[in-house]
Amino acid sequence: MKVVFIGASSLAVATASHLIDADYEVIIIENNKDVIDNLIGKVDCVFIHGNGCKPAILQETDPNSIAVLFCLTKSDEANIIASLVARSLGFKRVITRIEDPEFEHICVELGLNETIVPTLTNARYLANIAAGRHIHELSAMIRGPVRLFSFIADEADAVPIDDLALPKQSRVIYCYRDNQYLPIDHDSTLKQGDEVVLVTTSEDYEKLQNKWGNGKAK
Repeated sequence: MKVVFIGASSLAVATASHLIDADYEVIIIENNKDVIDNLIGKVDCVFIHGNGCKPAILQETDPNSIAVLFCLTKSDEANIIASLVARSLGFKRVITRIEDPEFEHICVELGLNETIVPTLTNARYLANIAAGRHIHELSAMIRGPVRLFSFIADEADAVPIDDLALPKQSRVIYCYRDNQYLPIDHDSTLKQGDEVVLVTTSEDYEKLQNKWGNGKAK
């Protein structure tokens, strides 16, 4: 299985090393030649020197053969642009790293449903440890084909949950309304602008993305 990283950040290199140990084929795209020269011989992967936001550079990786593309540069804007370009080129999965939480809602509106905010995640994790709360690893709870999906509700989605006509194995579990967590019951009604989070399966994920992949119903 092949995985691509845009940006040779410490997070990218650490993740790449784990995947290489698990027999994944890894490609790292990095714009700084000095960084690549420093990593060659330390990380057993293919390096591409260039701007990962450029379609021609991404095309060199053969998008149809790539399982996951991670956009992990130090620039939120570059990661978002690279993610959108990658989506247009047909990459199956695109993971977008952002540091500024204000971009999170924008990413969802753009259909970048697999966005990570490492600083915020780590801060919550450490705060929970300090408070003595029991921490469950997300990876331990989400197994096999189970996936999470989110979208921004538009005017057409402002209906009772039961009227969304979701695939059989998909359920709305909660939403954010005005940045506030809101639990969902079977008789709850969505409002325009709600960020809706569903639990689904790999099989149904594509169906949901076809409907809400760009942040609005198609």
